[in-house]
Amino acid sequence: MKINRLRKIQELLEEKKSISINDLCNYFEVSKNTIRRDIAELENSGIINKVYGGIVLQEQKPEKDSDDILQRTDNDKLQKQKIARMAATLVQDDDVIYIDSGTTTMHLMPYLEDKHNITIVTASIHVINIAAASAKFNIIATGGTIYAPTKAFVGPSVLNCLKDYNISKIFLASTGISIEKGATTASPLECDIKRYLVDKPAKKILMVDSSKIDSASLITFCNLDEIDCIVVDKDLPSKYREYFKEKNIEVIISE
Repeated sequence: MKINRLRKIQELLEEKKSISINDLCNYFEVSKNTIRRDIAELENSGIINKVYGGIVLQEQKPEKDSDDILQRTDNDKLQKQKIARMAATLVQDDDVIYIDSGTTTMHLMPYLEDKHNITIVTASIHVINIAAASAKFNIIATGGTIYAPTKAFVGPSVLNCLKDYNISKIFLASTGISIEKGATTASPLECDIKRYLVDKPAKKILMVDSSKIDSASLITFCNLDEIDCIVVDKDLPSKYREYFKEKNIEVIISE
C-alpha cells in the first residue's frame, strides 16, 4: 500500500541517510513513476529532499530543531498554553494518561501539578524532560528510536509498550484537521502510534490551535468522529460546530 511505502521510505532514510530511485524501485518492486509520486508527497511534506538520482532526509532548520521547538512567538505560545490549561481540567486524580508529541500537548505539564497520583505515558522527549523535573508524576517512557523532527520515540517498541497499559485519557496532537480528511500528521513514522492510540478504549482528546482547522497534511490517522473531545483556542467555523454536535463530540474553547 502507498501509506506503507511512504512509511518504509522514511524508515530506510533514517537508517541509510540516502537512497537512490533505482534502489527504491527494486526494493518495492514498483515503477519509477510510482516512486516519483511517493517522493513528491514526501518532499511536499518537508520530510525529504531530492538529490541527483535519489533522495535524502531533509535537514532540520535550527529554528525548528532541538530545544528551539520550544521557541515560538509569544502569541502562539499563549494560545497553546490556553488550550493546555483547558485540556488539563479533564484530568482527574489517579488517571493514567498518554500525552502525544507536539508543541501544544507538551504545555499540559504545568497544569497537572495540582493533580494527585497521575501516571503519564509518553513517547515525547519534551514531555519526559518536563515531567522528570517534578516529583509529582509517575512517568512511563515508551522508548524506541528517536525521530528528530518531533523529538519523540517511534517504532515497534512504542506499540509494544502501549499494549501493556490501561490508559484512561489520551491527549492527541495533529498538524491539520478537516471534516473530509480527519486528523492528519506529516510523519508516517508517528502515524501508526496515533492510530493505535485512537483504537484504545480510552477518552480521546484532540488538542489543536485554530491554524490547524480545515487543513490536512500527509497522512490521516483517524476520522474526526473517532475522537471524544476537541480543545481549541477559538470558536469553530459553523460547519465544524454542526459536525461535532451531530457526532456528539465535546468541544472545549479556551478563549
